[in-house]
Amino acid sequence: MVLTHLNQRGEASMVDVTDKSVTERSARAESVVSMSGDAFRQLVAGQNKKGDVLATARIAGIQAAKKTADLIPLCHPLALTKVQLDFELDSARNRVKISSFCRLAGRTGVEMEALTAASVAALTIYDMCKAVDPAIVIRDTRLLEKSGGKLGHWQRPSRPAHNGGPELQEEHW
Repeated sequence: MVLTHLNQRGEASMVDVTDKSVTERSARAESVVSMSGDAFRQLVAGQNKKGDVLATARIAGIQAAKKTADLIPLCHPLALTKVQLDFELDSARNRVKISSFCRLAGRTGVEMEALTAASVAALTIYDMCKAVDPAIVIRDTRLLEKSGGKLGHWQRPSRPAHNGGPELQEEHW
């Protein structure tokens, strides 16, 4: 397998996408934030002293997606046409699942932008809730799906079972 971000001398290098076709490209990613019952109840009730946690996390995620090339050294600056963040609240487990979606018409994919959006939204939730619960855990940040470009559509497969058994479904977050 050829590593595309290394030149012939093995040095880090930004990939030249000049000759790639412009296609519609999109990506979905997620991250999960688990916290104490007190922190979760404050978040849901809108009683966090720093303000509206989810609205702030949404804006932070959108800003982060637009700034991905400033954060990840070899990413191309992209003209995103859509960035969306959604939050699913799980009161039984005191969790917030963050889903991000990014889209554009371009020469390179938006996976890193979707992952960055979900990650920074999760970090924002942590930052706003840490006074109530410094033990908050961010986990399962992962790409769920991507489309466009030469490779077309990809979706995260189910995890295979150990010892060649039937496939296991992902844990219900």
